[in-house]
Amino acid sequence: MPRSAILGLVRAGFVQPGRGPRGEYRFSFQDLIVLRTARALRSAKVPARRITRSLRDLRGRLPESVPLSGLRISAVGDSVVVGEGKQRWRADSGQYVLDLDVRVADGELKVLARGEPPPREPTAEDWFRRGEADEGEDPAGARDAYELALSLDPAHVSARLNLGRLLHQAAEFFAAERVYREGLRVSGNHPTLLYNLGVLLQDAGRRSEAIGAYEAALRQDPRFADAHYNLALLLEASGNQKGAIRHMAAYRRLARRGD
Repeated sequence: MPRSAILGLVRAGFVQPGRGPRGEYRFSFQDLIVLRTARALRSAKVPARRITRSLRDLRGRLPESVPLSGLRISAVGDSVVVGEGKQRWRADSGQYVLDLDVRVADGELKVLARGEPPPREPTAEDWFRRGEADEGEDPAGARDAYELALSLDPAHVSARLNLGRLLHQAAEFFAAERVYREGLRVSGNHPTLLYNLGVLLQDAGRRSEAIGAYEAALRQDPRFADAHYNLALLLEASGNQKGAIRHMAAYRRLARRGD
């Protein structure tokens, strides 16, 4: 603060410093609180008349020593609010103020006491778990939950697989394909994404593309038994008996071993 402003507060009696051995001002804790409050209120553009009245009242209400909890001085609108521990009160009237914080979390409006830990924002995994729980009774809600999970973490493969499956079951082939291909772009050639894409393409009658998807899945995971089986059936239907026999043999070998 400017020296002139500090001297003005001293002359007005709001600040009552003592004197040191060389005549210098010695400010008490209460003095420093008042000075700091005055500066904050000036910065917050509180009217000068309100500042004068609030400082006078604040001076009379301040404790004689520093409270263990400390004090927090702030401008709320054009009022001075003092925080002492968990309590807040107006400097001009002593009226207690509810120290509340309003937050929106998980689509709900929540009013909390300050100092109370804020509600944790749902994570992608939270939305994924909610989607799993909703699938039986609310498939549409499950889809929404999986979409929210992916909006937070596009690389959440499990949410993407489940969302693609629900869209596939609803015969929304284009949307399901977009979900799988976006997953491959974000997460790389994940074998289960490739396999599910192959099943989708197979059901859509796009056999050659389905064969390519199954082959890509097996390049990532040669022990993917179901991919061997589906690929064997498609190769047999397309006249590739040698390839069909090879992949069916691989499927049976893996099935016997429980892979």
